[in-house]
Amino acid sequence: MKKILHIDMDAFYASVEQRDFPQYRGRPLVVGGRPEQRGAVAAASYEARQYGIHSAMPARIAQQRCPELIFARPRFEVYKEVSGQIRAIFHRYTDLVEPLSLDEAYLDVTTNTLEEPSALAIARRIKADIVSTTRLTASAGVSVNKFLAKMASGQNKPDGLTLILPDQAAAFVAALPIEKFHGIGQVTARKMHTLGIATGADLRQWAEADLVQHFGKVGRFYYRVARGEDDRPVNPNRIRKSIGAERSFSPDLTTRAAMLSALEGVANEVTRRLGEQRRRGHTLTLKVKYANYRQITRSRSFGAAIGPESPILPWAEEMLLAHLERDRPVRLLGLTLSNLVPTGEPDHVQLTLEI
Repeated sequence: MKKILHIDMDAFYASVEQRDFPQYRGRPLVVGGRPEQRGAVAAASYEARQYGIHSAMPARIAQQRCPELIFARPRFEVYKEVSGQIRAIFHRYTDLVEPLSLDEAYLDVTTNTLEEPSALAIARRIKADIVSTTRLTASAGVSVNKFLAKMASGQNKPDGLTLILPDQAAAFVAALPIEKFHGIGQVTARKMHTLGIATGADLRQWAEADLVQHFGKVGRFYYRVARGEDDRPVNPNRIRKSIGAERSFSPDLTTRAAMLSALEGVANEVTRRLGEQRRRGHTLTLKVKYANYRQITRSRSFGAAIGPESPILPWAEEMLLAHLERDRPVRLLGLTLSNLVPTGEPDHVQLTLEI
C-alpha cells in the first residue's frame, strides 16, 4: 500500500510578502497587477479572502470588494528561491517528489530515507522543517493515493494536517461536494448537477460507461476517484507540456466588452504561471465555449517564444475578436501556451499554420 503526501503552501506568494514586510501582516493583501494596470490577482492573503477575493480575479473587482486592499508587485525570483528551499526539504525524505508548481508537490514516502513507517510522522517533520527554514506554513494531506492526499491537504487550511486512512476513504469521498473534487471544474460541476450528481455518493451510483458517454474519457477517472481509487504514480520526472488557465461564467457573457475584460484575467493568470515555471511558449491556443455548449479552439504559433516578458494579452484579444461568433453568449474562456521553452533558451522554431 502506497503512502502519499500532498504538501501545499498556505497563500504562498502573499505569505512571503507578509513575512518579508511586517507592515503587511494581518492586513488584506494581494500579489499581482494594480487596477490601473489592468492587472489580476495572482495570490490573496487569508485576510483578503474573507472579502471573496481569489486568484485570477481582476484587480479592479478586488479593490471594489476591499477598498483598503494592499497590492504587492510579484517577486518571482524570491518565490522561486523559497520554493527551492522547500523542495530541498522534501528530498531529505524521498527522491519521489513531483512538483506541481512553486508551492505544492506530491511525495511518495512509502520508502523513505528515515525508514519511518508512519507517513503522518514524516508529514509533521516536513511541516516543522518548512517553518524553521522559511518561517512559512504548509498544509499536508496524507493518504494512500494522490487524489485522496490532494483532497486531504485542503481540509484544514492554513497549517493543516489531515490523514485519510484506507477504511475512511469511501465515507470521505461520499460526503465530498462534487465542486471540491480535484479535476472537476465549475463547468463540469454544473453539468453534473443537471444530471443529479451533487456529491461523491451520487457520482458513485453511475456506471463507468455512462460517465464516459457524458464526459468523455475523463469519465473513467471520475468513476475511479468516486471510489477513492487512483493508481497514478508520483512522477519526479514530470515534464509540463503546456501552461494554461480557463474561467467559466455565470451568468454567460453577452457583450464584447465583458468578454475582453474576462479574457484579461485569464491572460494574467497564464502569465503568472509562466513566471512561476520560468517558461515561454511558441503556440497560443484560445478556447471559447458558448452558452449552447458549442466549443471552438483556435491556435497561433510564433517564431519567437512569448511569455511573462512579452504579454500574451494583445495576441489573445486579437484572436478572440477575429474568431468570436456575433451575438452568441459565452460560457467559458481559456488560454493555453504550449511548445514551451525555459526562459533564457534559444526560442526560434519553424512557424505552423493557424488551425
